[in-house]
Amino acid sequence: MYRKIMVPIDLAHVDRLAKAIDTATDLARHYQIPVCFVGVTAETATSVAHTPDEFARKLEEFGSRQSAARGLQIETAAYPSHDPTVDLDKILIRAADENGADLIVMASHVPGIAEHFFSSHAGDVASHARISVFVVR
Repeated sequence: MYRKIMVPIDLAHVDRLAKAIDTATDLARHYQIPVCFVGVTAETATSVAHTPDEFARKLEEFGSRQSAARGLQIETAAYPSHDPTVDLDKILIRAADENGADLIVMASHVPGIAEHFFSSHAGDVASHARISVFVVR
């Protein structure tokens, strides 16, 4: 049914991604397909990495650990951005296309008052992507 699953990964908040990663890897195991972890980082230093190259290495290390622990093929792709907050949704949609994903499994938060004024990244991706998006809370 699916060929590849993409999972957006925020290395600053890995502790909040367990359900999305579990869901994606369970689906990948069921369909016997690969997973691609995608991370978007600033072009400047962040709390996670000083450079986009360092971020890409950390994302790859995270993917390798998850791959070994789950017994699945997990690849990674890092995307630098001038302003990740503004560019995130467009970059994730482009990344799905560039990496051959036909399903995005994405973590979200429980909606609150802010969502009445600003949409969530998961909501925006689900609204604009041409492929299926599974939003996990």
